[in-house]
Amino acid sequence: MNIVVAMKQIPDLQQIRIRQRQPVLDGVPAALGMIDKNALEAAVLLKEKEGGQVIVLSAGNEEVEETVKEALAAGADQAFLVIDDSIENADGSVKAPILAEAVKRIEDVGLLLFGEGSGDNYSGQLGSRVAELLGWPQVGFASKIEIQGSQAIITRSLEDGDEILEVNLPAVVTVLGDINEPRIPSVTQILKAGRKPKEVLELEELELDLPALPQIKTLSNLAPETNRKQIKVGSVEELIQALKSEGVI
Repeated sequence: MNIVVAMKQIPDLQQIRIRQRQPVLDGVPAALGMIDKNALEAAVLLKEKEGGQVIVLSAGNEEVEETVKEALAAGADQAFLVIDDSIENADGSVKAPILAEAVKRIEDVGLLLFGEGSGDNYSGQLGSRVAELLGWPQVGFASKIEIQGSQAIITRSLEDGDEILEVNLPAVVTVLGDINEPRIPSVTQILKAGRKPKEVLELEELELDLPALPQIKTLSNLAPETNRKQIKVGSVEELIQALKSEGVI
């Protein structure tokens, strides 16, 4: 059984700087989303226990071919990529049929994993959209995944407790960010990642009848406004007194 992990390329959040309350994205390298890495780690752990292969699936611009090496180094066996500049900022209504069609072209898929939300806009809708298009059952908020024969046993973490479900495979599962701690690849794994197989398709090769590609447009993205009092202190005692006067301590 193959496990497919859908991963999204986003700006590296740790390298974004704020200028005049706005994020500066110029020169920020691309990276894979953190919750997507949790989904990948869940897939790799299942592979180590049950066998099979882990295949990373991603759709984006040509940079994704380089970015996906991060996932290949972290335990994925191969990558399946759909590349077209027009889908870089496309919304879920466009990316869902692209990913669903790509999954259909991968053999023996038993499990399709998503992060519960992407690292940039966190809409949390793509996994459900793809499941509907494939006609597969879908389980969200997964904090634990086990495989038993032709079924998956999923533990869901909800606000008021845990829920354990049995779902027939193939299925789509969206995982929470605290399901695991993603591994850090070794230098050897990073060097080997570039030699792992990748299948790259242009968007037109999927032969999809897509509508005009709606793009996600950010109207406003401002950091919280802070008003600093700029109180100067000359000693630890003065600092403590200032904090007490402000009610901090």
